Parts: sequence; structure tokens; C-alpha cells
Amino acid sequence: MSVEAKLDKHVSSYAPMAERLFEQIGARTRNDGGINRAPYGPGEQIAHDLIADAARTLELDLERDWGGNLYMRLPGNGLSNETCMTGSHLDSVPHGGNFDGLAGVIAGLVAVASIRGVGIAPARHITVMGIRGEENAWFGVQHIGSQIALGRFAPELLDSSRRIDTGSTLSAHIAEAGFDAGPIKEGLAYLNPLAIRCFLELHIEQGPSLEAASLPIGIVSGIRGNLRCADIQCLGAADHAGAVPRTLRRDAVYASCELVCGMNSLWADLEGQGCDLVMTFGKFGTNPATHSITTIPGEVRFSFEARSLAISALSQIEEALRERASIVANMRNVTFQFGRFTRAAPISMNVQLHDALIEGAKTLGISAISIASGAGHDSADFAGAGIRTGMVFVRNQNGSHNPAESMNMSDFMEGTRLLTWMLAREATADD
Repeated sequence: MSVEAKLDKHVSSYAPMAERLFEQIGARTRNDGGINRAPYGPGEQIAHDLIADAARTLELDLERDWGGNLYMRLPGNGLSNETCMTGSHLDSVPHGGNFDGLAGVIAGLVAVASIRGVGIAPARHITVMGIRGEENAWFGVQHIGSQIALGRFAPELLDSSRRIDTGSTLSAHIAEAGFDAGPIKEGLAYLNPLAIRCFLELHIEQGPSLEAASLPIGIVSGIRGNLRCADIQCLGAADHAGAVPRTLRRDAVYASCELVCGMNSLWADLEGQGCDLVMTFGKFGTNPATHSITTIPGEVRFSFEARSLAISALSQIEEALRERASIVANMRNVTFQFGRFTRAAPISMNVQLHDALIEGAKTLGISAISIASGAGHDSADFAGAGIRTGMVFVRNQNGSHNPAESMNMSDFMEGTRLLTWMLAREATADD
């Protein structure tokens, strides 16, 4: 029997353990109709404790850093000090789903248990990481745990960021959970990127692409960067709805809609040219205190966001948005006022790992496609620290960040098969 076949057999044998962990953690952290695992709160701690119990049962070595991140290690055979890492976050958004983040940690446990069960003696350590505080919904700060571990967390955020449900600072919550924010304030790193051979993250896809393609998994090529403007105003003139003819109106709603439709046409054109791009106009509306059914709307406020794997596309979109706003403003006799634009650069996954995962899927007979991630992930921080990083997406029904979030266990096991194959390959490689 081949090594791949032996690994597959062991991965399958751990399916009941995986299902039990999903059920236990979901049952104990579900309230008010959804999953609530707030960073440094009871729900997240329950998840960490149950995952740690499972790791002890698997006889893995456990460590925690000063930010509360959990490390579960299968030691190597002593020939290398490098570590192959996998894992994801254990927190959730308010009223979220059970699989976002958690799937990657459970998959990592199944992978290391299977590698040990086959009798592989990896040259490198294999470490599963349970990460704190990835979601930005609670503190307005994202990827808290991974940035702390890598020494890249901004210390001033410890006392300026407050959790939405308690009003307490991040530093207070870290202390309450039993951890020491001192090293975080000093910018100390717990992980040494030079000692990490790779970071591999399995995560549910948070969009519908795999579901639409009827495929169980995707191999992530990169994480889209973004261009954002949180506040855009279209200013016209409020007037009597029955008294002003069309050509004399300074209608902010019509003007804003023309801008949106124009950008949508540009999006379709660029998409047709093969450009990776998504765009969203949000928080769109008039002021109900000053507008009524009989009033021509004189003001509209909205937000704008674009995401792409190409930083050049984001620059093109900002230029186009401003240019089209100017054209509409002249045509409709209105003005557009833009707030501050912010950007986050795209993050590419390691090409070698991406191609190896594609190869592994073919070797294992798993149908997969290369896919971009529209959402941010802890993997972005590892890649940003210069660590070879790869991601596997698992098909997700019903969207994400909502209580109806779903995942078929058969799809999860396919993704876990591939993760296990890749970790075994990286941990035993000669180079």
C-alpha cells in the first residue's frame, strides 16, 4: 500500500473525532441563534480548551504564547529545527457560523494524527496553531493573534481598541483571559519566521464560487487587496417633488445611481478582459430627517470598496471612480465629496506551494480549481512576514458570517486529505 493510501486510510479513521469536535464546540458556543466566540471571551476560550483536550489525547506537545495563541506540536526526528505550521482562528463574528476558522484547526489535528499513525518520522516539527482574534467585528482590529505571534501588532491598539459588547480594552481582555500583554507592548515576536518552513491554512470558502462550480475544494492563489472609501457624499439640492421639472433638478439619488451603474459597466468590461475584481457600494441612503416622499433628495451618502489581486486594478478603479463622478456631477449639476481612501495590498500565496497543492489534488483524485480569496485570513500575516504560505478552501453552503453557514463533512475530509498530503511532503522534504 502506498504512503498516500495509508494516509488516506488514517485520515478517514479520524472523521468521527472531527465531527465530534465540531458538534461539541458548536453546541457550547451557540447562543442567540448563532455562534458567538468573541476574542478573549468565554466562547473562544471554550473552543481553545476543547481543542487542547483533543491535542492532549493525540499526545501532542502544547504551548501558548503571551497573546493566548495555542500551539500543538508533533515533534520531528531531530534532523531539522524547522517547523511546518498549519491552523486557523477559533473566534467567530457575532451570531456567526461554526466552521469559519474552526475547520482549519480541526483539519490540522486530523493531519498530524494521521501522519503519526502512518509511522512517518518527519524531519521537521509539525505544529497546529489555534489563533486568537482573527475577526475584526469585535475590536475593530483584525488578525490580532497572528500579528501578536509574529511581533507585528501595533501596541497602541491594546488600549485604544474596545470590544463592542463589553466596552473593555483589548489589553484588559487579554489580562482577564490570563495572558500578559507586556511582551506585546514591546513588540516581541513569539514565532521566528526563519524557523518556519511553511504555513498552510484550510478554511471554508466565504463565497459561492466552489458551490457554483460543484467542486469540493479550491486552491487559493492569493488574497485580494482592497481600496476603500468609507464616506462619499453626493450633494445636490432638496426641492419640491411636484414643482421642479426633470432638466432643472439637482437630484442626488439619480446622480448617485448613474455613478453606480457606470462603475458596474466598467466592472463588467474589466472582468471580460480577465481582470480579477469585485466592487461594492454600501451604506447607501438619504437622510430620512430631511427627505420625504415629496422632496427631491439633495444629499446621498454611501461607501465604496473594490478588491482585486492586482494592485494596478485598484489604482485604475480609484481613477475611474473619480473621473466618472466628475462627469456625472457636470451632467446632473451636483457635487461628489470623497472621504479618505485607504488601501491594503494584495497578498500572493507561495507559487510553489500553490502548484504543489494543485498537483496533490490530482494525485489524490480530488477535483479542485485555483481560486482567489476575497476575504482576509491569518495566512496574509504569515505571507507578509516572508513565510511560504498556502491555503485550501473547502466548499461552503449558505454563505459565511451567519448562523446558516454550512459545510459538508465529505468536502471537509477531501480538503483534510490534501492538507495531510502537503504537510507530510513538506515535513519530510530533503531540501
